[in-house]
Parts: sequence; structure tokens; C-alpha cells
Amino acid sequence: MDALENLILAKLDDDKAQDVVFIDLKGKSAVADGLIVASGRSHRHVGAMADHLLRALKDEGYGRVRVEGLPHCDWVLIDTGDVIVHLFRPEVRSFYNIEKIWSVDSPHRTPAAM
Repeated sequence: MDALENLILAKLDDDKAQDVVFIDLKGKSAVADGLIVASGRSHRHVGAMADHLLRALKDEGYGRVRVEGLPHCDWVLIDTGDVIVHLFRPEVRSFYNIEKIWSVDSPHRTPAAM
């Protein structure tokens, strides 16, 4: 994992994100090098995680990120360019099940070790 991925995973760990999964897309997708999916306990938790992550990214020089979903905080998408972060409320995550796009048994999908 590179510095950006480690920064994101460490910040999510600090904020008590649940069920964090890192999917390595290097050499598999032109969209991004990695995908991180995590859950928060509530709208407020998802919003706080997104806010803290955006601040940390800006502080580390990754200020040009795109964000979607902040007003409602059911599903917040943070696109850093190299890594795409999806923050969900658990019910919304299970409804959309975006992780199913990547086979559960695939070698590139692993629980994020922190």
C-alpha cells in the first residue's frame, strides 16, 4: 500500500469506521489504484468520518479531492484520483452492495489491516 492508502486507512481506524475493506485495483482498472469501503454507525458518524478524512487529506497535500453525498451522509464518496473511498451507513451499504462487483474470493479484495 502507498502513503495515500495508509493515510486513509489510519484516519478511518482513528474514527472507528466499521467493516473497512481495501480493494487493490492496481493494473486492474483505469479508474483508480484502490477502492476503500467502510461503514459508519449513523448519518452523523459517516459525516464526521468524511469531514475528518477530508481535513487530513488537505493537511497532507491531497486537497484536490471530489466529494459527493455530504449533505445526507447515507453514502459519501471521496475521490482522491488514485483512491476512491465509499463511506456508508450499514443499511445503505448492504442495499447497494458495491463490493459484489469485485468477487468476494478475488485475491485483490482483502479486509483492511490496520
